[in-house]
Amino acid sequence: MLALVVVCLVAIGAPVFTIMGGATELAWLTHASPGMRHLRFLAPDVLDERFAGNPVLVTVPLFTFVGYVLAESRTPQRIVRAAHGLLGWLPGGLAIVCIVASAFFTSFTGGSAITIVAIGALLYPTLVKSGYPEHFALGIVTTSGSVGLLLPPSLPILIYSLFAGIDFNKAFKAAIAPGLLVIVLLAIHSAVVALRHRIPTQPFRASEAVAALSDLKWELGVPVAVLGGLVTGLMQIDEAAAFSALYVVVVEVWVRREIRASELPRIVRAATALAGGLLLIMAFAMSLTNYMISEQIPDKAYALMSAAGITHRWQFLLALNVFLYFMIMDGISMIIVSVPLVTPFAARFGIQPFHMCIMFLLNMEVCNLTPPFGQNVFVASYRFARSTSALYRYTFPFLATMTLGLAIVDGWSWLSTFTVEREIRDLREKAEKLGEPPRDAWQLMCVQEDRNDPLPCTEEDKRKWASILAASPTEP
Repeated sequence: MLALVVVCLVAIGAPVFTIMGGATELAWLTHASPGMRHLRFLAPDVLDERFAGNPVLVTVPLFTFVGYVLAESRTPQRIVRAAHGLLGWLPGGLAIVCIVASAFFTSFTGGSAITIVAIGALLYPTLVKSGYPEHFALGIVTTSGSVGLLLPPSLPILIYSLFAGIDFNKAFKAAIAPGLLVIVLLAIHSAVVALRHRIPTQPFRASEAVAALSDLKWELGVPVAVLGGLVTGLMQIDEAAAFSALYVVVVEVWVRREIRASELPRIVRAATALAGGLLLIMAFAMSLTNYMISEQIPDKAYALMSAAGITHRWQFLLALNVFLYFMIMDGISMIIVSVPLVTPFAARFGIQPFHMCIMFLLNMEVCNLTPPFGQNVFVASYRFARSTSALYRYTFPFLATMTLGLAIVDGWSWLSTFTVEREIRDLREKAEKLGEPPRDAWQLMCVQEDRNDPLPCTEEDKRKWASILAASPTEP
């Protein structure tokens, strides 16, 4: 009955938070044990430090506001000009400009839809005028909206880190190489198309490149300040977000004067409405996770997966890809709903936590283009007045390219993990000197089902610390 209620709510298009909150309430109120039939069980994990005290809750609305302010100004045009000045001389330079500019913009807004409208709509007529086939131009602007999900300070990485319980600073570093890999693969594809159609390039002019970068200097201060503050330890993520919000207001209102101060309340309302909705969804998702753990649903689901023959790591990764494909939600909602569901299974298969993060977000990028539910395609269809079936055909080569990137990252986990390997070695050496189990290292080596009771990740550690395994109630 509970499953039927959830399906009906999804079918009528009910908001995500009502689906998760209502399902959790019904689950507790219909519990088999009369003593558990209380709504107070919704609150424990929502009000404790892991959620209510997490700095990401402050960071989400602040970075959302930053994205809205930049979108309201002429920042998209300046990004395009700078990318064109630096990359326009390459084969396929204008298409590569579209990829890089969209990635840069999405890293701040956290959503592909606004990037397609702000950057894609700006570059689409220019691409066609420069000689690119119309189907290619539509394909590249539709695809590029998702590319920046893996580049810091990506909002999806922040939210994934919160729900997966991993360090977001390390997640940022882990995402850079896979993110650049996808950009390079798409750039190669664009260069091949440009050469095939003999698209002319523009000569590199240092004066124009310098002028374009100079024009973008104020906006470049945002990533420099955020990443610089985090790397040096001068700012925590919430402090960096607050600084960024104040910085973009000062720049766009009083330095560039592209936004009137009287427009700020409207922008704040729009950004707050979106961020508030996300926080509400996150709170109810945490309540649902609490119920699932309390009822040992992950253990039961794992038993079903094992009975179905999913017993190897590669089978789990394939099942993950299929599972995310059928999650008909926007990216942030997909993270909030799916991460608590897949984390226990990743723990059983010994997946490295940052590798899991990157695979998940790359899957999101691919799902944004995959029929019949690709979010990017729906946005582009509305914005450019093209049928979704036509856009699916146009984006298929890019979908294949991004799927190749996903396969490379899936198969070569080092791309996502090399940034933390040294820290893992240091933590293991420190624990060895103290004669203690390297619990902190285990947290970085594999996904933990219970973050308060880390378990060994390798067979060698399992044998060495057998007594810990025997005493652990979460022994797989």
